[in-house]
Amino acid sequence: MNAPSPHGVRVRALLTGVAVPYSRPGKRSAIAKTPRAGKVYIGPLGLEGDEQADTRVHGGVDKAVHHYPFDHYAAWRAELGDSPVLAEPGAFGENISTRGMDESNVCLGDRWTLGDAVLEVSQGRQPCWKLNDRFGVPDMARRVQDTGRTGWYYRVLQAGAASAGDEIALMERPFPDWPLNRLMRLLAERVLDAGRLEEALELPLVPSWRKLLERRLASGRVEDWKKRIEGRPAG
Repeated sequence: MNAPSPHGVRVRALLTGVAVPYSRPGKRSAIAKTPRAGKVYIGPLGLEGDEQADTRVHGGVDKAVHHYPFDHYAAWRAELGDSPVLAEPGAFGENISTRGMDESNVCLGDRWTLGDAVLEVSQGRQPCWKLNDRFGVPDMARRVQDTGRTGWYYRVLQAGAASAGDEIALMERPFPDWPLNRLMRLLAERVLDAGRLEEALELPLVPSWRKLLERRLASGRVEDWKKRIEGRPAG
């Protein structure tokens, strides 16, 4: 694993969005994010001015800030063509855009400083059907999951202000053996191996991930993703 320099990387953009009517009747989303100029306050529930349409599955203290590597955009353009959505950061609903950090060199539990704030990596992103509609690609959410180019979430340990151009720097790495791509493979590859699941369950997982892995371990079955990935009922 090639970790980012201890001096960190520069943030290309900090982005926020507001919830608006989305692609399906009765649905709203704030997935379309736009860059912010100047100082932006980062509080326990994320960037000031950012919204989530469905707080049952988005936002909250464990999904306060979403980080998506701009490094991945070139690969998506190679696969999807020059989509206007991929012209600038914000295509994936991210709040932080950088180059030099990705799921191979960011670990669960990492603590990072950004401006006056301290952020802790809480979980990888499990993509949902809204990406399908945003990109006009019916299986986009599944592609994001299968490629491992998912992005990740932070909880905010210390509130503070930050700006585009600020450095995001590694402060502490308690689980160096657990880069996010290792953990995300457990989900995407539908792993049922008891040893691998038990090892992951020793980590400080968010409640929903702990419940998911415990259910796999107890049942010997993998969950149905249709509702999350395709936007239709499981079964």
